Amino acid sequence: MLTPKQYKLLMFIDNTIKETGCCPSFEEMKAAVGIKSKSGIHALIEELVEREFIRKLPHKARALEVLKIPRFKPRDIIEEEKKIKLALQNSSAQIPLYGKIAAGTPIEAIAYENETVSVPYDLVTRGEFYALRIEGESMIEAGIMDGDLAIIKRSDTAENGQIVVALVDNSEATLKVWQKKDNEIWLKPCNKDYQIRKLHPSQVKVQGILNGIIRSYN
Repeated sequence: MLTPKQYKLLMFIDNTIKETGCCPSFEEMKAAVGIKSKSGIHALIEELVEREFIRKLPHKARALEVLKIPRFKPRDIIEEEKKIKLALQNSSAQIPLYGKIAAGTPIEAIAYENETVSVPYDLVTRGEFYALRIEGESMIEAGIMDGDLAIIKRSDTAENGQIVVALVDNSEATLKVWQKKDNEIWLKPCNKDYQIRKLHPSQVKVQGILNGIIRSYN
């Protein structure tokens, strides 16, 4: 079992290499682990090398390779992550509140000026978000009901199967399942009583991806 500092350093090195292709600097390692001295980082690296979690690459300055990741996290790391998760669950963020998403209305036209809504922070941790009121029953089989508050992550691209806010012909905003098929874009409802809309790619733009639903029972 690694110590918490050994584990933090190992995971930081591994994540940085995966994201950037380069090993982090000693200054970055110091900041990530919370160690003030360069010698302290050197000591942790030597410990990880000795335990065969990393190896130094020859003939390269500051080059390390991660050989393996431990199966279990140190207990202190687990407790720290629990505290962070609990803090996020108990905190909230303010995001712009838009009006009801309805046929014939572009997203920009239904924004309430300077109005925001408070949502759980863990729903909006990465990216830019806005909230929409759902109107209608075209998505009820996906658990999206009339009056729900939809949390939308801004995006201009989507993958097949994602529920998106789509702008049709630069005038109509709708929430549907996105499906690219051959030379068409299909906007699929989740209600057997509604028809799939089949459009030319030039007719439709993605304006966001559904990230969560908040429902009030009042």
